[in-house]
Amino acid sequence: GSGNVFADLGLPNPEQELLKAQLTLQIYKIVKARGLTQAQAGAVLGIKQPHVSALMRNRAGNFSVGRLMEFLTALGQDVRITVKPTRKEQGEMEVVAG
Repeated sequence: GSGNVFADLGLPNPEQELLKAQLTLQIYKIVKARGLTQAQAGAVLGIKQPHVSALMRNRAGNFSVGRLMEFLTALGQDVRITVKPTRKEQGEMEVVAG
């Protein structure tokens, strides 16, 4: 495989879908580590419980990358975007959690 299951499946915008999945995973980890209920997480994130439920099942749905980053900042995380030249034909997107 290519290292991106979304590309391997032939889905449109595979880089963006992988990025959304990685951001969603970070949200999941933080919610679980804090022991928040879905209702509590929804209050922090400003969304309804069914949307939190979808996120907890790694379904970013219609949430944009920007919105997922807003969720992370609401959860007390700093989000940094770094843009730099690539040595490849096309650049890559990645999430580095620290």
